[in-house]
Amino acid sequence: MANKVNPPISRMNADKRGDQRTYAIIGAAMEVHRQLGHGFLEAVYQEALAVEFAAREIPFRREVELTVDYKGAALRCTYKADFICYDAIIVELKALGALTGVEQAQVINYLKATGLPLGLLLNFGRPSLEHKRLVFSGSNLRESAQSVD
Repeated sequence: MANKVNPPISRMNADKRGDQRTYAIIGAAMEVHRQLGHGFLEAVYQEALAVEFAAREIPFRREVELTVDYKGAALRCTYKADFICYDAIIVELKALGALTGVEQAQVINYLKATGLPLGLLLNFGRPSLEHKRLVFSGSNLRESAQSVD
């Protein structure tokens, strides 16, 4: 059975509540990027973002182990999400020169594994913070992507 972090919520409610929450998460990430710039390893941004989340009272769990279900059996191999915020949003960090489909696929797999509908992919490896918001429902995916100065 997949690791259900949060009971399913309707897509419409997820989008409305998710927007305020994703804005808060992205705002925290922007502050980390403003303070540190680009060029550090992902682990540095993860540690700094945990400090920023705590300062902003954004509820989070760090390096959350996610199980994968295959035909009703939990597989022994697991994933680790960088953060789950508000018990509802997967937050995955990168420190790359450019995001590719591989990183997006990673977040989609995390959403599938947890049953959560919303994920954020944050890239600290560019001069401006880059983020993608992924909404996953069944086999449907919506995304928005931006770089933030």
